[in-house]
Amino acid sequence: MSKSLPKRSENYSEWYNELVKRADLAENSAVRGCMVIKPYGYSIWEKMQRALDDMFKETGHTNAYFPLFVPKSLFEAEEKNAEGFAKECAVVTHYRLKNNPDKPGKLMVDPEAKLEEELIVRPTSEAIIWSTYKNWIQSYRDLPLLINQWANVVRWEMRTRLFLRTAEFLWQEGHTAHATREEAIAETEQMLHVYATFAEEFMAVPVIRGKKTANERFAGAEDTYCIEAMMQDGKALQAGTSHFLGQNFAKAFDVKFVSKENKQDYVWGTSWGVSTRLMGALIMAHSDDEGLILPPKLAPIQVVIVPIFKGEEQLNLISETVLPIVAELKKKGISVKFDHSDKQSPGFKFAEYELKGVPIRLAIGARDLANGTVEVARRDTKEKKTYAISEIVETVSNLLEDIQTNIYQRALNFRFENTHQVDTWDEFTKILEENPGFIAAHWDGTPETEEKIKELTKATIRCIPLEAVEEEGKCILTGNPSSKRVIFAKSY
Repeated sequence: MSKSLPKRSENYSEWYNELVKRADLAENSAVRGCMVIKPYGYSIWEKMQRALDDMFKETGHTNAYFPLFVPKSLFEAEEKNAEGFAKECAVVTHYRLKNNPDKPGKLMVDPEAKLEEELIVRPTSEAIIWSTYKNWIQSYRDLPLLINQWANVVRWEMRTRLFLRTAEFLWQEGHTAHATREEAIAETEQMLHVYATFAEEFMAVPVIRGKKTANERFAGAEDTYCIEAMMQDGKALQAGTSHFLGQNFAKAFDVKFVSKENKQDYVWGTSWGVSTRLMGALIMAHSDDEGLILPPKLAPIQVVIVPIFKGEEQLNLISETVLPIVAELKKKGISVKFDHSDKQSPGFKFAEYELKGVPIRLAIGARDLANGTVEVARRDTKEKKTYAISEIVETVSNLLEDIQTNIYQRALNFRFENTHQVDTWDEFTKILEENPGFIAAHWDGTPETEEKIKELTKATIRCIPLEAVEEEGKCILTGNPSSKRVIFAKSY
């Protein structure tokens, strides 16, 4: 068996990196800053994708696919967007290799195969999509246009970490066009709430819904909405964003429509996305020093059954009892694995499924058969109980619901215990040093103050909560008037 994981309390970063690798979620690839998502990790991502895709379609969106490459002239069309992503762009300049005459057996870029126009490998798809929408939209009858794509993007990050920040990552990006400002804002807010519902109901991760400050806004947007989650080290992780683009991209790409009143106007746009960074959030919000703790709704294997046997005869007897249980669980839509392999000991299997975060483990041996019982172990609480075989299907079904609720409640309690309301600079800096988490404090609303606080403490304004209460106060740094508290935290 492999050595135990590093402890979260001793080195949170090392614990995370080791857990991702040992639980077979992902590994570094031969390309610097990129990752290979392994089958078990990809199975979790597929479940996320399926749930989100259903939610998008329920809200009227359809999927399409747009090119990976963006001509540089299109990329430059919306200046703020281009400027915001310029430092992270990968650029294609040539289209052919040829044999290197000075180094036999090696290839070189063919200097004669230079592209007429350089191509940007998409860091985001607004440019290529809005240049396409120009051809799709002529009249109010073509609106709203509600499109999503599942894709990969490339952002040439210098410091990378599996799932949280990689040069290439998977995501979805929604891009919509509307006839009015009000419709576009309603769409932006609706998709933020879709993300929040997914995070809380599927990932069991409580989130704060809010708006980004002007400094933190998506390049080219008028407003950026976000959901912010707290990880177990007290740091914040931005788990999803939804952007109100105004008419910025419509003007940049000349996307106009004729209204019902027969007037021509630019459409109003939105974009919104979540990525494989959600995998990082899932791991860091719930897992412990023994491995993953997965919410049942996203676990590739919700129940594992481990038989304890000596010889084929005992295994056959156990299988006669277990196989009908497997069939019944599957009928209820529960994913179950009956691990009757004799390649590893039951103890090894127990540790392996604990590491991989399987929510429920059933163990059954000859003595259990004689007693008509089965041992049930919960991954979230590590509690073990014995139940009658006759009631096991209903028990498991109820337990999965209870585990999903418990994991969420535990994360919510943790956030509550690590959210602090402060009114002075001394309190603010003391809490950041001693007890990181979310800090609700007053800010004077200026980008200069926001930058200064970041420079002095490395804490950023994560969001202005949508539910922030209007209250008179003074900025923690300048003492200038403030009308509501914002959420500060150190982040990923």
